[in-house]
Amino acid sequence: MSKRDIKSMTLRELGDYFSSIGEREFRAKQVFSWLHDGATAFDVMTNISEALRKRLDREFVITVPELVEKHVSELDGTIKFLWRMTDGSAVESVLMEYEHGNTVCISSQAGCRMGCAFCASAIGGLVRNLQASEILDQVLFSQMESGRKVSNIVIMGIGEPLDNFDNVMLFLELINHPSGMNIGARRISLSTCGLIENIDKLSEYSIQLTLTVSLHAPDDETRTRLMPINRDNGVDNLLKACGRYFAKTGRRVSYEYALIDGVNDTPRHAELLSDKLRNSGGHVNIIPLSDVPERKLRGSSVESIKAFTKILKHNGVNCTVRRSLGRDIAASCGQLRTRLSQTT
Repeated sequence: MSKRDIKSMTLRELGDYFSSIGEREFRAKQVFSWLHDGATAFDVMTNISEALRKRLDREFVITVPELVEKHVSELDGTIKFLWRMTDGSAVESVLMEYEHGNTVCISSQAGCRMGCAFCASAIGGLVRNLQASEILDQVLFSQMESGRKVSNIVIMGIGEPLDNFDNVMLFLELINHPSGMNIGARRISLSTCGLIENIDKLSEYSIQLTLTVSLHAPDDETRTRLMPINRDNGVDNLLKACGRYFAKTGRRVSYEYALIDGVNDTPRHAELLSDKLRNSGGHVNIIPLSDVPERKLRGSSVESIKAFTKILKHNGVNCTVRRSLGRDIAASCGQLRTRLSQTT
């Protein structure tokens, strides 16, 4: 009999299990708390009997990622982790320090099948979806390895979160639980390249997280060149889905826009983006494109970034230029990858 992944179980599911074996339900909260405090084995759970610990060990597995590499930025103290999962697949996650607290950027898949032209994460395609426990482990073990308490989460590392919808939703339930890490939805951002059906599906949950859409172009010709997913629906339909999300949840949508030299950074693009987003209630994060050696695209100049931003602001579009952290350790947006084959 294969062992079950106990860390991917909700407190309610644990309660049902303990009831089924004749144990009192409060055992569920004890075990849940141990798991979300970073317990790596049942033996350390000293407030439950030895017999019960042995039974749990026979029936369940506790996911524990192996830390393969850890890099610390000399520029800003950002930490990048390379984790090896139990099946040998690998992902990177990044811990960043801000004035409002520590934010961890986590992966939702090993690899990615979206194929965006500027992103290192898509090189090699999708390996597999991560389980809820493996997504949670990145937050938990980044905190434990760094000694820095995590207060905010961005799900925008490797993979497309809405392509792994069920596991990501389960992760959100687990991370938000008062008996777990208790990180509220308003402190979590989820980034998508624009899976419209699942944006609508997400809105039905009315979770108060921040939805971030990787837009990167205001027109279909440019966006399809950069992001193959655009062929399925187009920019206008994507923005309509974002409008429905805002109307349903009351949460404004953020739009990521990586400025790429000669591709999407012209005054025409800025004017068209203004036309698309004016009065939308959304916010644009302008991102200086991060360098990916395998990609031929290059970031816009400082002058082009200033000119682009000036047009947006003149047209009444709320925007900011994101500060790039961890650039010296390839930990910025679009640079994360499953690099295990290069490091072992």
